[in-house]
Amino acid sequence: MELRHLYHFVAVAETRHFGQAATRLHLAQPALSQSVRQLEAELGVTLLARTTRQVSLTPAGEFFYRETLRNLDNLEQSARGVRRIADGRYGLVRIGFTGTAAFDQLPPIARAIKQRLPGIALEIHGDLLTPAQVDGLRAEHLDVAVLRPPVAGDDLELRKITTESLVLALPVDHRLSTEPALDVTDLAYEDFVMYADTHSVVNDAVATSCRAAGFSPRREHEAPDTSVLLALVAAGLGVALVPESVRALQLNGVVFRDISGASTIDLALAWHRDRPSALVDALVGALEDAGVLPRLEPSVPSAPFKDMS
Repeated sequence: MELRHLYHFVAVAETRHFGQAATRLHLAQPALSQSVRQLEAELGVTLLARTTRQVSLTPAGEFFYRETLRNLDNLEQSARGVRRIADGRYGLVRIGFTGTAAFDQLPPIARAIKQRLPGIALEIHGDLLTPAQVDGLRAEHLDVAVLRPPVAGDDLELRKITTESLVLALPVDHRLSTEPALDVTDLAYEDFVMYADTHSVVNDAVATSCRAAGFSPRREHEAPDTSVLLALVAAGLGVALVPESVRALQLNGVVFRDISGASTIDLALAWHRDRPSALVDALVGALEDAGVLPRLEPSVPSAPFKDMS
């Protein structure tokens, strides 16, 4: 059964006239009549009752007309869906967020996608440290990730979203909690709570800040994620240097203080460079349009060399 036969039959069923249907289809009337007969022969039933004055649907024709309309509508919806998928306007995007970056970045990202790409659904994977997100991208468990560079290897595309300062998280009753100004050097004799993952980008930034201040952080306790890290701080087991976005957690028993001498840390959107994806391309474009992701500056070609000799 050919698709054109179905469209030809529907046109005749709706106009009840071969001549009018042929005009609608831009088709010669004899060719249209032959097409409908071929359809009837294939089905083994008469769909149209023909007289010299009119064309009407048989009971089988009435049923087949209704079913054909429904199926053609489903087919057209499927075709539209396929085109939207190919254009990156429909589908599922799995996105990971490192630590508490979701508090700052998830709302504007989700809002931009809802407004500009309503056919895309987001599957959120939160509170993942950067190494776990990198593994997820490489294993194709994630499509994009909001993580903290640097990352090893050159197979991932990274676009910086923002830069955060490190701030000090300390117990509310800590001796430094009421000091008017703090510097990393004030932490030389403090116990630190740090992330358990030895490849944590935040840990590296903390260690760099402390070394620049003339000491190494005394790593007394480790936490698998940010919420546990802050709980340990609230319990009085140590202090922590964390990205500024962590302030959004506002855990009882923890205060956050600005501190001079601490490193800054970048936040970036990452995806796999060697796996072209219309969905990811569309998402990146939507985030650029919304101002969530800074646009790449176009490169300016250098002027051609002129021999002045």
